[in-house]
Amino acid sequence: MTVSPDLGTPPLAGPDLLRSVFRQHAAGVAVITAHGSRPVGFTATSLTSVAAEPPLLSFGIGTGSSSWPAVAEAAHIGVHILGEHQRELAATFARSGADRFGPATSWRTGPEGVPLLDGVLAWMVCRVVAKVPAGDHRIVLAQPVAGDPAGPGRPLLYHQGRFNALRD
Repeated sequence: MTVSPDLGTPPLAGPDLLRSVFRQHAAGVAVITAHGSRPVGFTATSLTSVAAEPPLLSFGIGTGSSSWPAVAEAAHIGVHILGEHQRELAATFARSGADRFGPATSWRTGPEGVPLLDGVLAWMVCRVVAKVPAGDHRIVLAQPVAGDPAGPGRPLLYHQGRFNALRD
């Protein structure tokens, strides 16, 4: 057995370890929207395809998020895949206190009353099927009921705490 010499740096543990490791993980960027008393939305990098039959996806949302009360009550949500030309939109929906649906954001009301963002690579309206407790978050499981996968451009990525373009 080989023992590594002590480099004087204690290993990370807990939340710091998780954050540090996931900074190394490049993820696609999505915006999740819902309509409560007003439209709400947030930038998500936790979007995952769960199953093809029935079609299911998941994403995580903090219960302290300003969007959580509307998402918690929503029967349907919008999922938007952002393009590399939408860094500012991603930043707006990630910024606490931002006017996410203000004049700078082009959007419309879609199926089931869900706010839909314009100019995205793809969007889906999904029926919420479950909200699973996971620490200070909820994992939302949803089934697509409508959408459009045919927007122009290339995907926006999040890596090392920054929005980035995909490179070949």
